[in-house]
Amino acid sequence: MIIAFGADHAGWELKQVLVEAAGELGHTVIDVGTNGPESVDYPDFAEAASQKVVAGEADLGVVICSNGVGISITANKVPGIRCALCHTSWGAARARQHANANMLALGAWEIGRGVAVSILEAFLGAEFEGGRHERRVAKMMDVERRGIGAERTTA
Repeated sequence: MIIAFGADHAGWELKQVLVEAAGELGHTVIDVGTNGPESVDYPDFAEAASQKVVAGEADLGVVICSNGVGISITANKVPGIRCALCHTSWGAARARQHANANMLALGAWEIGRGVAVSILEAFLGAEFEGGRHERRVAKMMDVERRGIGAERTTA
């Protein structure tokens, strides 16, 4: 598989660990940055990784910031993205199996390297189960297509 990785300054070190782990698992990596500890804005990297996934240039995406929240919210603003913020390998596998998540978000300051690698392995190793879950994923995507509440959005 081809995996797109993106992280802000808080997540770049963990991103390097996970990029290496993905390579060791036999996956091809697209790294959209960042590449150092200098302060950057996580939405830029969430969008870049998400665009690789929706364009079909990557099969899945992984995004990382300090707690995973902001970067996952941003990724989920890109139409077609189903980004799951996960803290356990069970949750990561379940996100793929039941919600057909195509992106994983992690909080670098919330989990250790070993846990992060196990979450990544679970996410990449799981597959969408289909069946009854297809109906639910279709409903999620229908909400996105209809843009419910979009006219009321404020900053």
